[in-house]
Amino acid sequence: PPKLIVIMGIKAALPKYEIYFYNTVLCLAMFWTASWISEVSSSNVNRKTFKASVKPGYFGRKMDTADLEWMMWFSTFREHILFALSGHVLFAKICSMLAPQFRSLVYMVYGLLAVWTSMGWTYVSLMLSHCILLYSISLVKIRWLCFVAGLCTLATFKCEPFVSWQAGFVEGDFELRHVLFYGGCGFTIMRCMSFALENCERKDGNYSILELLKYNFYLPFFYFGPIMTFDKFYVQANKSDLTRKEREMWNISLQGLIYLGVIIVVDVLFHFMYILTIPTDIKLLKHLSDWALVGLAYVNLVYDWIKAAVMFGVINIVSTLDHLDPPKPPKCITMLYVFSETHFDRGINDWLCKYVYNYLGGKHENVVEELVATLCTYGVTILWLGPCEVVLFWAFFNCFGLNFELWTAKVFSMEPFASFEVAIFNTFNFWCIVLYNLMALNSLDFVKLVTKRLLLKGFPITTVIVMFVTYCLIQVIKERERRLALIDDPDPLPPAPPLNAATPTCPPTAAPQAVADSSKEKAE
Repeated sequence: PPKLIVIMGIKAALPKYEIYFYNTVLCLAMFWTASWISEVSSSNVNRKTFKASVKPGYFGRKMDTADLEWMMWFSTFREHILFALSGHVLFAKICSMLAPQFRSLVYMVYGLLAVWTSMGWTYVSLMLSHCILLYSISLVKIRWLCFVAGLCTLATFKCEPFVSWQAGFVEGDFELRHVLFYGGCGFTIMRCMSFALENCERKDGNYSILELLKYNFYLPFFYFGPIMTFDKFYVQANKSDLTRKEREMWNISLQGLIYLGVIIVVDVLFHFMYILTIPTDIKLLKHLSDWALVGLAYVNLVYDWIKAAVMFGVINIVSTLDHLDPPKPPKCITMLYVFSETHFDRGINDWLCKYVYNYLGGKHENVVEELVATLCTYGVTILWLGPCEVVLFWAFFNCFGLNFELWTAKVFSMEPFASFEVAIFNTFNFWCIVLYNLMALNSLDFVKLVTKRLLLKGFPITTVIVMFVTYCLIQVIKERERRLALIDDPDPLPPAPPLNAATPTCPPTAAPQAVADSSKEKAE
């Protein structure tokens, strides 16, 4: 009965005092970690190893400038990026008012001119040649051939001597050209592969090459992503209805202010916590306490998520103004305790899931199919990131973690394991995700040192304390997910019994009121 459903929901929830306790533990841990990192940063600011990346900033203090990508976006070349994106927004707005049916064509023309201006006509010719090549292959409509051709083309930008030969097409001494070359080339090939694979799925005729050029030379996505699969871009860029939802512009403005606030906060924190420079000094790390070292590892991963969220968020605001629905920013690393949801680029993640992982893995219930799907997915990812020792280690451990989750889920779906406390195992899973992904952000020496301190040298005190704090975090996350699921998708109430003509019936207004009250009570 409905009452039983509500009681079961209440029993599934955690008591309020328990949630308050978990949140208090997390706040104390974060404050403690931040205090230690700030103290280490201030007391070692004049170390020789810090001179290359810790430079004069504001407030009379030095600033951590180790992340070249962040400095490029929000310090060194922010005027260039703002100028290019502002010009796109201006031309797009004028076109949307005067000739909305040609807006995707205007996007392409402006993108081509911007790429031509920044990289030269030889670079544009190189990109066009790759587009024409993969378009020609897509006309055959053989899926595996399109995929192999795309991967081979992508490999030419990751392996010598092909990289140096193609890089020679870019001329000039513009400081950003090296970054823009690899970004534009890599994303171009991934977009062309998406176009080719979608063309294979089309039953009637083929998409025109003009649609591919519109898709590829959309400037906000061209150099830095995110990747939007062709099927979604084609529908959204060619829709005729350009009316906005209620309060959509208000939400866009609010998001822009939030990102601006985050950028300012991060820049301020870089003056007090050198979270990116400290991991490069192994001698200094050996003198840190276990808690400071573990906290530093976690903060590094959180920062990388913030960077990805802000950079993709800024681009997404521009594309939303163009009436597109771009891939959302990545899920917060703090909310991740399963490998299946771990990603820092939702666009690449959606691309891999659509064309590789879900295509080969099916429903992801069969162990063998899942193993093949994950191996192929991480194989493509290795090629996308560029084969090297760190990337190979990262791919191996994440691939193992994803498959191990499936094996563990199957075991714990059976008795007597089904009644075990899953959050305990999610705690260890959380730190596996942190350590595995830390390989791609820092050195292997840093990851080895953190692992040794966390599991061996710091056992049992550090290990137990860190795992207990993480357990509190997992419980808070699960409680939040439970409440969101309960409100967004409440359990349906059982159907009312059939009315009997011989029995008296209630007034017609009573039944709906009872259902509404019960649903409201359940949601609360």
